[in-house]
Amino acid sequence: MAKAYTHLAEWFEYLNDDCDYPKWSQYFVEGLKELGAGNKGLELGCGSGAFTRSLAKAGFQMSGADSSPEMLAKAEHLARKAGLKISFFQADAATFRAPEKYDFILAPNDVYNYLPPEKLAVSFKHVRKSLGSEGIFWFDVSSPYKLCEKVADTISADDREEVTYLSFNRREKNRIQMDVTLFVRRQDGAFDRFDETHTQYIHEEAEIMAALSEAGFEVLRIEGHLGEAKEGSDRFNFLCRKK
Repeated sequence: MAKAYTHLAEWFEYLNDDCDYPKWSQYFVEGLKELGAGNKGLELGCGSGAFTRSLAKAGFQMSGADSSPEMLAKAEHLARKAGLKISFFQADAATFRAPEKYDFILAPNDVYNYLPPEKLAVSFKHVRKSLGSEGIFWFDVSSPYKLCEKVADTISADDREEVTYLSFNRREKNRIQMDVTLFVRRQDGAFDRFDETHTQYIHEEAEIMAALSEAGFEVLRIEGHLGEAKEGSDRFNFLCRKK
């Protein structure tokens, strides 16, 4: 199978149109301003750049980084289409090196679920080196509740006119293996099949907190998706400041 987001990149935002990107983006805009995060930001694991574009439209000076060349190509295309000047570069969260320093680094929508627990502290240290004095680091993870109770040992499906998405999900110890299949309609009406595999790790709050402390971050607060209570939430947001 192909690597994660090799084929899904082209369809990612289209298939996630139910996640309400405008509302989610506004949550970040308001939160960053409340924290006094500054103007110069990087979205790490930007994917096709939905949040990067929204933050740029809100007045932030944004860059985007992702490990997938296919995602970056889509992000650059969509940014140009929107008339936005955004710098994108390839970087893996595990070995991240930034070309400059930022006022804040945002890593939303499961970026760190793709890293095993033993790589978290090192990754967070790379982020710290890329932040200016008292810089803000804001990331989220899918909660253990979501991955274990809603995703593990299930099949996800989304059938549309142009594309059909299938994901066969199974739990293997501390991770979820997702075998993704896309059927994409050609102009002649036939379908091409594409397969790729995703691995998301289940991270407990305590291990994330320990890794952040080791990396030199102060955790300002932890909250659920869009600021809701974290208990029972599908997502944990960690809002941190560089010590």
